[in-house]
This record gives sequence, C-alpha cells and structure tokens, in this order.
Amino acid sequence: MKKKGFLLSLGLTLSLALAGCSSDSASKPEDDAQGGKEKLEIFSWWTGAGEEDGLKALIKLFEEKHPDIPVENAAVAGGAGTNAKAVLASRMQGNDPPATFQVHGGAELNEGWVAAGKMEPLNDLYEQEGWMDKFPQSLIEMVSKDGKIYSVPVNIHRGNVLWYNKKIFADNGLEPPKTFEEFFQVADQLKAKGITPLALGDKEPWTATHLFETVLLGTLGADDYKKLWTGELSFDDPQVKQAVETFKKMLDYVNADHSSRNWQDASQLVAKGEAAMNVMGDWAKGYFVNDLKLKVNEDFGYVPTPNTDGLFMVITDTFGLPKGVKNPDDVKKFLAVLGSVEGQDAFNPLKGSIPARIDADVSKYDQYGKDTIEDFKTAELAPSLAHGSAAPEGFLTKVNQAVNIFVTQKDTKQFIDTLVSASAELK
Repeated sequence: MKKKGFLLSLGLTLSLALAGCSSDSASKPEDDAQGGKEKLEIFSWWTGAGEEDGLKALIKLFEEKHPDIPVENAAVAGGAGTNAKAVLASRMQGNDPPATFQVHGGAELNEGWVAAGKMEPLNDLYEQEGWMDKFPQSLIEMVSKDGKIYSVPVNIHRGNVLWYNKKIFADNGLEPPKTFEEFFQVADQLKAKGITPLALGDKEPWTATHLFETVLLGTLGADDYKKLWTGELSFDDPQVKQAVETFKKMLDYVNADHSSRNWQDASQLVAKGEAAMNVMGDWAKGYFVNDLKLKVNEDFGYVPTPNTDGLFMVITDTFGLPKGVKNPDDVKKFLAVLGSVEGQDAFNPLKGSIPARIDADVSKYDQYGKDTIEDFKTAELAPSLAHGSAAPEGFLTKVNQAVNIFVTQKDTKQFIDTLVSASAELK
C-alpha cells in the first residue's frame, strides 16, 4: 500500500514541476561530461540565505579534495523543497536520477524512494569510513530499512523552537514561555498592548503543520507522539483533541495577514519587532543571522516550544546513491566528504543547523549551535511530520490540506475526522 501510494503521489506531483521551476532548472544538461568525465550532479532545494552558503562551502571542500571530478550544483528554489521534489519525481520516474539528491531521513526516504526500489544501500561506505559509531544509532535507524543503510545525514535541524524578540520581552518584563499556560499568559499581555504575539506565515501550508506538530509533541510527549505514526494511537484520541484545541487557541494570536506571508516573512515580523514570537525550525536562525544580520541572544532569543523541554523534533537532511547513476564511485566520494567531520563543520555553521556526527568541532558553532548540540545528546528524539520524517508523503499531503482548512474554519470535529481518515495512508 505504501509503495502504491507513493507512486501515485509521484504522479500527482509531476504537474507541479513545470509550474514550479524554470525549464533550465528542471532539465538535465545535454552534455553531462566535461573532458570525458561524468558530472557529479548534486540536487537539492538549498537556494536561500545560509543554506546556499553551506552547500557552496561543502562543494568547495569536495572540489579541493577531488579536483578531477566536475560538479554541478543543481539546486531548485522553492520553500520546503516543494518544487525540487516535483522535479525529482519526474526525473526518477523517467529513470534519469541526479547523481545524488537531498532527502529527509525517515519516511520520506524509507517509505518513498527505498520502498520504490530506487536507492542503493550504503553499508559498505559506512564501514569503510568508520561511521557506525560516529552518528547516533537512532539517526542511523532513520536512514535505514530492513537492516540496510540508504543515505548519509549531513545535518540536524530542530523543529520545536520558539524564537522571540528580546527587546519586546525585556520592555514588557516578560519571560519566554515554557508551557502552554505560560504561552497564553504572555500572549494575552502582548495582545493587550497591541503587539502581535505569534507570527505565522502559512502561504505554504507546511508552516501551519509545523506549528501544529509542535503542539502535538508538547501535548502527547515523545512516546505517544511516535505512536500516531505506527497506528498504536488513534487521531481521535482525547490527547489529540486536546492538542487541536490548543492549536486552535494559538491561532487567535497570529498576525491577520498570515495567509499572504511565507516563513521568512513571519520571521521578519519578529526581527523587526512587529511580532513577539515565531515557531519555526532552526533554519530560521540561519535566516536571522545570515540574511537579517541579527545577533544570537542579543536581537533574538530561543527556547523549546511550549511543553517540549527535553524533547527534540528532529529533521535531518541526507544524501544517498540512486540506482542507475553512471558515476557511483564519484557519488560515494562526495558522500564520504559530506559525512566527514570536515564536511559537516564546513556546512552546518553556515546553514544554521548542527552536525549529524557526534564528534564535530563544537568551537565552530555559535551559542545556539552549542546549546542545540548539547540538547541533541540527551533529548528524546521525535520525527517531524511536516518535514517528511514521521509519515509517508501521501498522508502528509492530506494533513497539510486539512490544516490549511482548519486554520481558516477552525472546525475541530472536521479536522479530527480528516486526520482519522487520512491515517489509512499509514497502514
């Protein structure tokens, strides 16, 4: 069922490819060779501030180590990879895979490309590079299926982060909220003073799903949250209903123009002091620092989202080896660099993420990075739904649609019923 659903979702996304990307981005160059050498085409959606810098640093490091291998940066722009995934689906269906591509660890990889028989295992590379004890075991499991490892994590993002404007909180004598009760107390005080408490930019519906999943995690805890994706806990469970009601109440405190803004726009509201808080993954830190030139713990602060202290909503970007590529040895050389301490430390400080390896150089990271590296060592990990790790693409598509409707209509029963119906995709 999963494989069938995945292939159906591939077909549905094909129509997005032409609309979402230029023909230059979507098409593979006619002449892939350079001096007779096959190009190493690195496919991703890293085109924004921070992420593009990180990718370029990683490619530069690879080129220094392997100057004989020509590289093509085949990044496709579009929030959360929407456009890139459509282009990738078209190419993979047409047996024209890029040399390697960005994919989230978890269901997006395992129930998608691995289940469809499109990826080569990488156990030999892990053994060769001595990686089995260099990545957390729980992370290796996220990129494995049936005992075989299929991709290499380049980073870790934390999804459950509440960012806040330091000046607004200081001026109003407020502390960043650690619980839902504290959140609503703070939000009421801010609202009474004419300040937008919570910035949201859900022009693309994944951002509202991102907010919702942090509320789910904070309400259910890591264990019950994970049970949603295995079918052990139903979406009409009283805890889920409680989470939906909390999410609904949060929406009373967001900016009126949320549906016309993207996640960067919402982050900008906090940066400019036009809103006090924003819930977003820590790519927002990369945006604050690289694009908006803000300073960590001076202009903006951060805490785990309400009720999630000690929990870590994990999102990992990974790269693997597609079946049928013409230069698999070159791909493995790139993956070896990507998975090295040097590669991870070249990429992550610029991206805003932390290294996936446990032995990276902590001194290369700012205070947020240092704090998050420490949290990652001890926190309970939970896979992100909004970013493809917790559940298959077919289910996520239906959830995004349901959340989008709920944000507008706020009909709790309709939302729960839709989640229950969509959960058939998880079986």
